[in-house]
Order: sequence, then structure tokens, then C-alpha cells
Amino acid sequence: MKPFLFEIGSEEIPARFVSIGLALLKDAFIRLLDKTSIEYGNISEYATPRRLTIYMEGISERQKDRTTESLGPPKKVAFDDKGSPTKAATGFAASIGIEVKDLKIKNTERGEYVAATIEEKGRATGDVFAGAIPEIISSLQLPRSMRWGSGSLRFFRPIQWILAMFGSEIIPFDLDGIKSGSISYGHRFLSPAAIKIDDPSDYLSLLRQSHVLADPAERKSAISEGLKEIEAAAGCKLHEDAELLDIVTNLVEYPSVILGSFDDKYITLPKELLITVMRTHQKYFSVEDKDGGMAPSFIVVSNSKPENNDMVRKGAERVLRARLEDARFYYIEDRKIPFRDYTEKLKKVTFQEKLGSLYRKTERISLLCSFIADKLGLRSKEKLLRAAMLCKADLVTGVVGEFPELQGYMGMVYALNSGEDKETASAIHEHYLPRFSGDSLPSGETGAILSLADKIDNITSFFFLGLIPTGSEDPFALRRQAAGIISILQNGDYPLSLDILIDKSLENLASAGQEKETVSGKILQFFNQRLEGILLSRGFSHDIINAALSTGEMNINEIMRRIGILSEFRKYPEFPGLLLAAKRVHNILAKTRPGDVKEDLLIEASEKELFMASGKVRDNLEDSGFRALFELEEPINNFFDNVLVMDNDIRIKENRLALLFSVKEVFDSIGDFSKIIE
Repeated sequence: MKPFLFEIGSEEIPARFVSIGLALLKDAFIRLLDKTSIEYGNISEYATPRRLTIYMEGISERQKDRTTESLGPPKKVAFDDKGSPTKAATGFAASIGIEVKDLKIKNTERGEYVAATIEEKGRATGDVFAGAIPEIISSLQLPRSMRWGSGSLRFFRPIQWILAMFGSEIIPFDLDGIKSGSISYGHRFLSPAAIKIDDPSDYLSLLRQSHVLADPAERKSAISEGLKEIEAAAGCKLHEDAELLDIVTNLVEYPSVILGSFDDKYITLPKELLITVMRTHQKYFSVEDKDGGMAPSFIVVSNSKPENNDMVRKGAERVLRARLEDARFYYIEDRKIPFRDYTEKLKKVTFQEKLGSLYRKTERISLLCSFIADKLGLRSKEKLLRAAMLCKADLVTGVVGEFPELQGYMGMVYALNSGEDKETASAIHEHYLPRFSGDSLPSGETGAILSLADKIDNITSFFFLGLIPTGSEDPFALRRQAAGIISILQNGDYPLSLDILIDKSLENLASAGQEKETVSGKILQFFNQRLEGILLSRGFSHDIINAALSTGEMNINEIMRRIGILSEFRKYPEFPGLLLAAKRVHNILAKTRPGDVKEDLLIEASEKELFMASGKVRDNLEDSGFRALFELEEPINNFFDNVLVMDNDIRIKENRLALLFSVKEVFDSIGDFSKIIE
């Protein structure tokens, strides 16, 4: 057993791709080892902006020997009547490199076939690696990979070196002119010299001596400790930001944590604007003072030695000062006119070429908000409509033009500055929520309804234009918005059906016309798929979900209630009997249509019993929590045991089918029982 060390050295990889590249590389090596029957032990992953590294312990020096059986043509084809081999037999033997005499006959389910047992000796692990690693690197599916020079290889960034060692030996190969070796490199500026690796187990310590902390966990820990030390020494509190911590961990090789400051005059800027300037553009951590207010300070993680901290601090402060000055300028300019006046500017901004301006979109949102408010009997309808017409106004402000991620938030700030009430301003901010899976939902009803209207308008608009998500392609994030709509409807317990909201939204598209029904069907199917995925992720069974969704009802809370009831019913010992009875009803109605039941045509006692039972159950469904359905099992079975449905008298037959349809409708009030697996 030997250790294996592999490192790809490159130009600086963007921070967001470092973890992705490392995961791809690890998966590729695991697949190789499993496929080639090479034993291996623990796997460690290391990465910096300039390297992706895999270190494996306990790698066997050879593949396992393998015995495989290969099946050839049928015996009657491989040998003639005299038992002599035909061309089929000789060809098969030649294709796998054995003599015809070594073929054997194997009995299978399909009859007798020619077969051969092949003993395959395992190759040396080093030889397997030498042939496979270039293919691994070349085949990695990398986001935004690039090609450089005259070569054909594509990678995140130009590859500078490749280290590949099995024990103390180099695994030799050439990839697009780059030869593998045992050389790595230290920090680009602090220790740029080559590092000779003689023993893979020394890799981390040798790089550490050359100012490279190759283990991301070690770098992250060092940064976290530095942040805590600054908090304690300066009496400030860091704005917790796990994502930013991950980003800066992948931006540096030798972290040094530094406290910087900026002019107090910038503290008057909105909090999120200050944080965004520091975080998004500079990757700085923002801090609060002891009272919870924004402090005129920031924390930067340097890729250098502590001796250089003063120089790094001054440079960071200079760059941040310029950024903050830009933000302050835009903020002052934006406030020179009332926020409501920005709405007019939306008329000159195109939302989508065939859908008109952003102003037209706000009008559609407002119409849908009005419809929803009337459905819910909302008291604050006026505030909702006010928020609807203002919700996109900040998109034409200077600050949002410079910092798009602040859309909604700056709308709230400017609305409050212009005298709008808090509920209206908050709705402007929250109508973008939720922005991603697990994100916060709007906290108020006004914001929730505005968010619903905006997202529904987006989905119906793009579906109407035929811009429908396909496969992994979803350029307008419609799947995310559909999930947001479902979450808001469920969280708010709103008695709103999606089909009604979709139809109303399509009416607001002036050119919808005759295509409305077709587009509506596609959108409802899209929502069904989204809802099904969400429910499966929550642990509900596929057949129960299908049963609840098959009724066509698109009231999210009603669907959730049905799924809960059906899931609970499945636990009851009497449920299989009820399910069988429901399916007997469903199966006989496959090719018939519903009709009215004429009580005077009910002749047999069993059909009269079923008619009475179904009416009683229907009246008692809600009050019994649908448990009344269990009272139908016996009458249904008695009916089928004693009544001939397909009577010679057409009137009797149709009446009995109509009776069964009425029974089916009782079951359908909770779900399509034919979809449930016994």
C-alpha cells in the first residue's frame, strides 16, 4: 500500500469555482479507482486559488485480478450438426483472445449459449494512473473553463504544473505539453520557489513552510480566529456571513486578518448599502459597534504576512473610500426627487420586448393585486395597490443601477424617505422574497400578496411567450419563483386557487386571446411538477401525491390537507379494503361519462343501499375528517356482488353507472384512489 498525491497548479481560480473543481476532481478519482478495482483508504482534499489537490492513503500497488464471463452466440449457431465450430464460434473466440477449444456451453433462461471465462491479471496501479489521469483532467465538466495558447486543453484557468506521485515515484504523463512531476510551488509572492516533494505525506508541511495553507479547513479556522481576536481587541461585533467566509477562504493561500476604518460621514448611508459596498465589491467584513449600530470599520483578509498589514490596510481603506464615495453620491442624487416620480421613468425601460415596459408590468401586478385583495376581503387594499405601483421604481435609481442586489431594499428606504407608510415600504422590499430555497418569506400580508402577484405575472408572461424552462435551462428562474409562490400560499393559509390566479394574470396580457386555455394548462402542469418535487423532498410518497394532484384542484393548502389525510389513512388496517372498493368503482367507469341518478330506477336492494350510503357519507365527509369514506366499503362490495351493472335495459345500466359515478365523486373529493399503490 502506498499514498497517492495529485495536484493541479494553475493561475488563480475564481473563489466560487474552487470547491466545485475540487469536488469534481475527487469524484473522478473515486470513479476511476472503483472502476479499475484498485483498493484505497482515506481521501483528503486540499485547495487554494492556485491548486486543486487530492491525497489518498492506502492505495494498492496493483489492481485486483478479475475473472469475467463473456456470453457468445447460441450453441446451435456456434456449432453445426456435427459439433464443428462455425464462423460465429471462431469469431467470438478471436474477439476475446482465446482458443475455440476453451469455449464452454452455458445454460441460460433463453437456452444454451457459448460462453468463455476470462482471467484478467491486474495491472500496476502506477500504469493505470498514468493512462487515466490525462483523461480525467481533459474530461472534467467545468463551468466557464478556458483554453489558452495553441493547445486544446480546457480548464478553469491556465495550468502551470501537475504533480502526480504514487509513493515516492512520479507517475509520468504529458498533457498538452505539460509534464507531470514531483514539483509544487509556494506562495506566488512570499515563497515563489519550487518545492520538491519526495514523500507525499510531507506535502502539507512543506507548503506551510512556503507560506501556503493548502488545507481549506485550516485557512478557514485561521481566518475565524483572526476575526474573533479583532472583535475582542476592538470591542466591535462582526456581521456574521458564512458565505463571505467561504469566499475569502478560497481567495487566499496565507491569510492575515486586518481591521481597517473609514470616514464617519459614510455611516449615514443605509446599513445594507454600506454592507453591500464592503461585501460584494471588496469582500470585506462589516462590523457593528457595541450598541448594534454600524461601526466606521471593516475587516479585510489579506493574502500576505502580518508584517505587511499596515500597507494592506492603507490600500484597502483607499479603495473602499472611493467605493463609498460613489455610493454616497448616488444616494444623495436619488433623494433629490420624490420616490413616486421614478415610476414615470419605468415607461422608458423595457421589461421584455414583447411585453412592453416595466411600467406596464407594474400595471399588471396592480391589477392582479386588486383581484387578490377582493378575493381575500383585504382591508389594506389601498396600501397594497400603492406598493404595487411603486415596487419597481427603485430599478431606475442610481444606487440600484450600481448595486442591483439592493433592489427592493433601496425601494423601501426611498419610499420611507418620501413619506410612504411603513407597511407600503416594507412590501416594496419584501415582494422579491423568497429569493432562493430556504430564504425568508414576506413578513406582512401586503408584501406576501405583492410577491405573489409579481411572481405569477413573471411566470404567465414568459410561458405565454413560449419561454418555458427546459431541462436544466431556466434563464428567468421560473422554477424558483413557482416554489416561492407555493411557499407563500401555504405559509399564509390563503384560500386561493392557482388556476384562478393564473387565468386572471393571463387576462392582463392584452394579446392572450384564444391561447389562454392552452397556456394556462401548461402553467398548471409546471406548478404540479414543482409541487410534486417539493412534496417528495418532504418525505410524502409518490402515489399519495399523484392521488391528491390528479383531482385538478390547485388550492395549495387544500392539496396539503388531502395529502395529510391520505397519508394518515394508509396507516389504518382497514384502508386496503377501502382502496380495493374504490378501485372497483374506478375500473368499471373507465370509458363512461357521468349522469344524473334517477332514484325511481334503483331496483335492487344493494343499489338502493349504496345510493343511501353515498349520500350520507357525502354529507358527513368534512365533519368526519373524511373517515366517513370507510362506510362505503361494504355497500360498494355488496353492490358489485349482487347487482349486474351492464343490465340489458339501457336505462337501468346508465342509471347504475351514474350511481357509481356519484360514488367516485365522493372519493375524488379527497383524491384519485386509482393512483394509490396497494
